[in-house]
Amino acid sequence: MAEAGVTAESLADRAGVDPKTAARWVTPGRVPHPRHRAAVSAALGRPIGELWPDVVRRREPVWFLPWAEVERRADTLRSFEPSVLPGLLQTEAYAHAVLSSGPLADDEVEGYVAARIARQAAVFDRPRPALTIFVVDEAALHRGEPEIMQPQLDHLVTMAQRPRVLLHVLPLRAGFHPGQAGAFVLASTDDAEDVAYIDDQAAGRTTKDVAALWQIWDTLRSVALPRDQTIQLLKARPWLT
Repeated sequence: MAEAGVTAESLADRAGVDPKTAARWVTPGRVPHPRHRAAVSAALGRPIGELWPDVVRRREPVWFLPWAEVERRADTLRSFEPSVLPGLLQTEAYAHAVLSSGPLADDEVEGYVAARIARQAAVFDRPRPALTIFVVDEAALHRGEPEIMQPQLDHLVTMAQRPRVLLHVLPLRAGFHPGQAGAFVLASTDDAEDVAYIDDQAAGRTTKDVAALWQIWDTLRSVALPRDQTIQLLKARPWLT
């Protein structure tokens, strides 16, 4: 507060609370109500996670935990996304934008972003990374503000050039396709049955009933751009010029 030239009175005015309430926030262990944290963060020019680290610790929904464990152990991951970029390929800024567009409160978003970035490290930074294959509908590349999408597309190019990452764009000219029903991921390991993760509006679920998803996956791969053409498209990005 001193560095920002903010007093308890001016902070209270920004947050819409009594000055005595704002003064109590400097006490260790006293955390503002979620609806006030964003106002305090803006007034002080500091991120919520720096002011109150405990409120933005890594978070994963309970229903996602079984899949997170499968994802960490998988030898091969095959992911299809029709509307947004896969979580494993998202930058922090892009993940923040995506998660902020949903029902999460502002102070919850940072924790979910941290969990998403940690998942990426668990998959890509192993001594022997999983083979990851992504098919992404081109529509996902068009969705997002340029200041977020430019660095995000740069990141996709970097990731697509890794030896154990295969990225394929499903071009708009492919028309209707069976993947329009929604996103899914297939996880394979050498010593266990294949497992799939299916997302919907309410939650995600894991299943071992994967025969139909394999058929859809094979169809999507057959109409997606090859790896080199995908990288060329990501570098050219004509829709952002």
